[in-house]
Amino acid sequence: MKVYILKCWLALCGLGLVGSIGSYAQSGQKTQRKFVHPGMLQNSQDLDYMRQNIISGKQPWKNAFDTLKKNSHLDFKPEPVAHVSVGPYGANSVGGREFSKSALMAYNFALLWQITRERVYADRAIRIINAWSGVLWDFDDNNAKLNVGLSGPYFLNAAELLKYSDAGWKKEDQDAFRRMVLAVFYPTIKDFFTEANGNWDASIINTLLCIGIFTDNTEIFDSAVHRYRLGPGNSGITKYIYPSGQIQETTRDWGHVQLGIGEFAKAAQVAWTQGVDFYATASNRLALGFEYTSRFMTGDESIPVYGVLSRRALDKFSDIYESVVDHYTIEKGLDLPYTSRLIREHTRNSSSIGVLSGLRYHSQNKPAKKYPELIRHIPAVTGLVGASDKLGIKPPSDAIILSPGDAIQPALDAASRTGKWVVLTKGVHTLKKALSLPSNVTLAGQGKESVLILAAEVRGATIINAELNMSDISIRDLLIEGAVNPVANNDPNADRRLRSYMSAPSREGILFSGEKEGQIHNVQLENLTVQNFTKNGVSIRGAKKVIINNCDFSDNGASVVPGAGFHHNLHLNHSSAILVKNSRFDTSPWGNGIDISFCREVQLSDNEAARNNRSGIRFMESNMVNITGNLLEGNDGYGIFPDNLTGSSFHADLINNYLDYNGKNGIKIVGSKNLVTQKGNVFVGNGF
Repeated sequence: MKVYILKCWLALCGLGLVGSIGSYAQSGQKTQRKFVHPGMLQNSQDLDYMRQNIISGKQPWKNAFDTLKKNSHLDFKPEPVAHVSVGPYGANSVGGREFSKSALMAYNFALLWQITRERVYADRAIRIINAWSGVLWDFDDNNAKLNVGLSGPYFLNAAELLKYSDAGWKKEDQDAFRRMVLAVFYPTIKDFFTEANGNWDASIINTLLCIGIFTDNTEIFDSAVHRYRLGPGNSGITKYIYPSGQIQETTRDWGHVQLGIGEFAKAAQVAWTQGVDFYATASNRLALGFEYTSRFMTGDESIPVYGVLSRRALDKFSDIYESVVDHYTIEKGLDLPYTSRLIREHTRNSSSIGVLSGLRYHSQNKPAKKYPELIRHIPAVTGLVGASDKLGIKPPSDAIILSPGDAIQPALDAASRTGKWVVLTKGVHTLKKALSLPSNVTLAGQGKESVLILAAEVRGATIINAELNMSDISIRDLLIEGAVNPVANNDPNADRRLRSYMSAPSREGILFSGEKEGQIHNVQLENLTVQNFTKNGVSIRGAKKVIINNCDFSDNGASVVPGAGFHHNLHLNHSSAILVKNSRFDTSPWGNGIDISFCREVQLSDNEAARNNRSGIRFMESNMVNITGNLLEGNDGYGIFPDNLTGSSFHADLINNYLDYNGKNGIKIVGSKNLVTQKGNVFVGNGF
């Protein structure tokens, strides 16, 4: 994971601090932003640049203009309703389709007005906006926030173009629209919706930016700026796009992937108009997400992926790519080869708004050098994400081989104290009760297709120690699944939502528990994925010499009894001589990535702990702790949290870690700071 602190990447990211999270004078008092008008997807220079290229017949503007005219029907009549109500995936829609269609048509006409100066287009846009301003009361049902998030910006961009031109939009009608925006749009989305997949908050961020601009409201605008960078739950850029470039919904379908990154791109474009740089955030994370997506959608399947890669909707290309390539290649001198290829091969010829609003005016003083290194800094994948034939170590010839349905416990008992391997072949191995692991045995799988899972009705741990004095055990090359159903859900947050409630099934991954320090000896976990448990993914208590290497313990730790914050991806307690390296501890819904208490001689090296509800790494009352070269990103709490509640003596070295966009401090030390050595850590964009 040391790739995160390479100087070349820091040069690329520009630290992402061009725009501040709030607007403050040097005195510390919050100040009112001076908004640019028109100032959403385009400013005045952009509009003039677009218009002149169309008048000159330049491509691709000319084709995009022709497509826009073709898609904008002058006989369109708005059909406003007082109460817009839409269920999931558009079900039982009342006014939803009418609202979204009116929003798009209003923007189309407003853009045509800017290009042609023909009054008929301005009149049509004004007619649509006025119709809804005088009728709409509220939004309801499942998609209320999404309706405003996805369609609101079209209304707002149209209104901005009309207001700051001689379109003939009457002052009283502008005031009516403003009232609708502040009294209907804003209350619907002001609290965001982090429980849903991140595309929801991405769209809301975009809408709130536009609301803030149109109403000249600094507080609303800045709430969206803060959310983009430090949003909790599923919200914000580092929650939606992983350090590898993988998108939160990569395991769902490519329509939702494009929806999400497209909304983040629109938000970045709007923010840039107002002098706030979202593009640079988290080492140009937006560009990395677009390159990852474009790479796969143009046929290169060599992308790294956690979970089951979806192939749904691969043949549907959204018109979202132009602004991203335009900005990064011209403003930042970055090369986006896959996204550029996707545009050439799939979207450019049919694009309208994407080209017209996305290809912006740029001054001449831009970086000349290209940086093809952009997507070379992908971290090494961990856990069972590769093919099983690439795992390296093969089981010995005398291994006990078990197929799905075979009894596992008798085989483990037979292998006890012999050093033999018990190997689970590919398939789902279902347990009626926890496996009791005896000493001196290896439990192995054949890669991510070897799944060990508790039967749906079973509660408790999946693997436990058979004896208090267990020693010399290894678990490797296996997927241990905590969900009730072993079939991966297309919705990446389906299991996370289930784990948000106290009534969720109480299940734990690996639980090795002694009653004295060092009672359990020599535990090795390697090439192991443990996921979707409501309790701890892995909990080890009372052990000496623990090695965890190339593992992925993620999406574990819910609010089941005894409550939120009690369970984690990895829990270590009263143990010593611990080495955790090259592993991933991400997205605990209610816990820490790694939680350590009362431990000694702990080395955490080159791991990733990201997007956890609490902190990336928390350790309490633990001595001789070395945390080196880890990525701690996008956690709702702290990146690293040394928590010394009793004031007892301890020493920790925090060296060369990369801590970015955590909701609170990158490192928060409670207790005697002189016992914590910090050196070479990089802090970017963390909260307070």
